[in-house]
Amino acid sequence: MNTKVLYTGKTHTTGGREGASQSSDEQLNIKLSAPGSSRPGTNPEQLFAAGWSACFIGALGIAASKLGVRLPAETAVDAEVDLCVTEGEYSLQARLNISLPGIDREKAEALAAQAHQTCPYSKATRGNINVELNIL
Repeated sequence: MNTKVLYTGKTHTTGGREGASQSSDEQLNIKLSAPGSSRPGTNPEQLFAAGWSACFIGALGIAASKLGVRLPAETAVDAEVDLCVTEGEYSLQARLNISLPGIDREKAEALAAQAHQTCPYSKATRGNINVELNIL
């Protein structure tokens, strides 16, 4: 099986959670700060949530086209990514809160389940972290 790379995101990060990150194309240039810090900047959990929610909406679009459903323009995913610690070990868990206005609950659940099977972020986390899908 041949894998075709469609895109490679490249960043250069210094200073860890209290540093900075810049993409190779300079479209992303951000300060980083630890969760709960009063310092300016975002944190890796917020960045992961933003990437996952954007990707998941794309996967919802693919699922909708397969199921013959038109996604509403107001489709939204509010991702919540928790940084957790248990007995000194760090982990993540997440909730994807999916809003599909005008689509009945059964169809929305089918779309979310299909999207969760195809979204690359969902695939990467499957079996590794606890993930909840919530239809709003």
